[in-house]
Amino acid sequence: MEENNLAPTPESVLISPAEAAEVQARFFAQVYGWMAAGLGLTGGVALFAASSPALLEFVFGTRFVFLGLIIAELVLVSFLSARVFDWSQSMVQATFVGYAVLNGVTLSCIFLAYTYSSIASTFFVAGGTFGVMSLYGYFTKQDLSGWGKLLSMALIGLVLAMVVNLFWANSVLQIVTSFVGVLLFVALTAYDTQKLKQLALLGLTEGEEMSNKASILGALILYMDFINLFLFLLRIFGRRR
Repeated sequence: MEENNLAPTPESVLISPAEAAEVQARFFAQVYGWMAAGLGLTGGVALFAASSPALLEFVFGTRFVFLGLIIAELVLVSFLSARVFDWSQSMVQATFVGYAVLNGVTLSCIFLAYTYSSIASTFFVAGGTFGVMSLYGYFTKQDLSGWGKLLSMALIGLVLAMVVNLFWANSVLQIVTSFVGVLLFVALTAYDTQKLKQLALLGLTEGEEMSNKASILGALILYMDFINLFLFLLRIFGRRR
């Protein structure tokens, strides 16, 4: 997550550490609530799509439809990240929900490639790993801001390696990128959680509506961390049909 000038520090708004902790706890309750809702919606849509032959044929029957949905997801994430504080709260909520639905449609393919039992077990492993690292990012006294540039460079390298492997189709590189992806999103979970603690104080200076929109942005960030962690773990531990 990039630095946001709207995010104050406890010192800048002149509140005690105890008051800041209370504000952050309320904020993260909203963040995790929206994130859980997004994951539940994505999972439900994915299951529905996977059980509908007609929908599967529409989405995966031609490459252009699937690519179009992926592009639509990228557009929604880009616009939401860039315009979250300019849009109305209802528009921010609708965009987040729309992204979760689209992601569910595209992720329905995992039910065709992997067994249901391995998807379920990997989901719980991903949930436990995410929870531990998010708690670490929330409670640690260590400043994780120095991880930002390193994680950004690692993410770019990972994406490039995966694009290359689309054409090369090297099994060793696929295994390497899967393990690197797990480590990267484990670290990003802790890093992003700590960054969001600063954003939690936004409501003290900008009002409740701004804080609510910030919580949806936070949910989007952690949602994407979780989804990517889950998918990389699935590539390692998932049992194919």
